[in-house]
Amino acid sequence: MPLNFEQKKAVVAEVAEVASSAYSAVAAEYAGLTVEEMTELRAKARQSGVYLRVVKNTLARRAVEDTDFACMQDGLTGPLVLAFSQEDPGSAARVMKDFAKENDKLVVKMVSIGGKMLEASELETLAKMPTYDQAISMLMAVMKAPVEKLARTVNEVPGKLVRTVAAIRDAKEAA
Repeated sequence: MPLNFEQKKAVVAEVAEVASSAYSAVAAEYAGLTVEEMTELRAKARQSGVYLRVVKNTLARRAVEDTDFACMQDGLTGPLVLAFSQEDPGSAARVMKDFAKENDKLVVKMVSIGGKMLEASELETLAKMPTYDQAISMLMAVMKAPVEKLARTVNEVPGKLVRTVAAIRDAKEAA
């Protein structure tokens, strides 16, 4: 059933709004996937905070026109599913990578982050990016390390003194 003009405008507006606030985008060919497999992919995407949508390429080109993902316009050909990361930069890449492992019919064609187009082979790199919580914990560990080392060093001075006094005491008792 074809979309009328108002429905097309609504689709373009919805995708443009998501694209303007997204961290990264992944486009993949889905030809050959069954309805059940697509439903499974959509469920995984929802759980990971990823906006997943199959959009006509002409509408997708218009939607990403004034966003960081304008670099994807030339590659929007064929049956594509678009995935936009809403929560962290690597979430869409993780969802697509994990699903493509199980289903070889899902083929990643384009990856974009920060207004730059990446090779499809760099999906793995983007998928390995830490989530917000992981990045914060890594930062806290780096910030905490010097303080812990200082505390251990300061604590070592009285500990060494106690061990020295104990060694002298043991030597006098033995003599």
